[in-house]
Amino acid sequence: MEVTFQFDWAAAFGSIPHLLPGIPWTLLISFGGLAIGFVIGIVFGLMRISPSRWLRLPAILYIEVFRGTPILVQVLFIFYGLPQLLGGPINALTAGIAAIAVNSGAYISEVVRGGVQSIERGQREASLSLGLSRTQAFRYVIWPQAFRRMIPPLGNQGIISIKDTSLFSVIGVGELVRQGQIYIATTFTALEVYLMVALLYLAITWSLSLLLRQLERRGLAGQ
Repeated sequence: MEVTFQFDWAAAFGSIPHLLPGIPWTLLISFGGLAIGFVIGIVFGLMRISPSRWLRLPAILYIEVFRGTPILVQVLFIFYGLPQLLGGPINALTAGIAAIAVNSGAYISEVVRGGVQSIERGQREASLSLGLSRTQAFRYVIWPQAFRRMIPPLGNQGIISIKDTSLFSVIGVGELVRQGQIYIATTFTALEVYLMVALLYLAITWSLSLLLRQLERRGLAGQ
């Protein structure tokens, strides 16, 4: 039996107004989580390269646990598991932001570690010989250079985190995939709708990539 299928462009473009409400949720979860994750990443990244064993070991444990487990498992643990420990529910938005934060924080920690360690040791020694304290040397000499080198991997992590939000439909977050699932349930146009979902994700990540390239060029120009 021959089955013929014709792509319904009208259904594809007609789904866009129903998908657009998911974009603010996608951006809120991804960028909210990344902002927190960046702070976590700086703290644990610096702990990771600390000479103190008591600071290094917790950092290594955190990084390995959250890099070594899937983000889907992490968000399910936060949404379903933590309420049993805390004695109260956690809403889906909070769980999504928290999952992005702790997951991206682990990867950003390694980006921070690599960026700081990539700066030649002689620059720190030269700064100290000029009379700067260790804190001043880090703040004014090491960190600005390290941060410029971190821009590409930080951008990659941002793109990954945006795409990771697509997994959070399992806990009912109203992001792009969830909006698509709701629309498909009434129209049965899965191919058309998921194609538009993919294109919307592509538009978001491509826009971010262009912005990061501009930042990278400005950073290189400032060196």
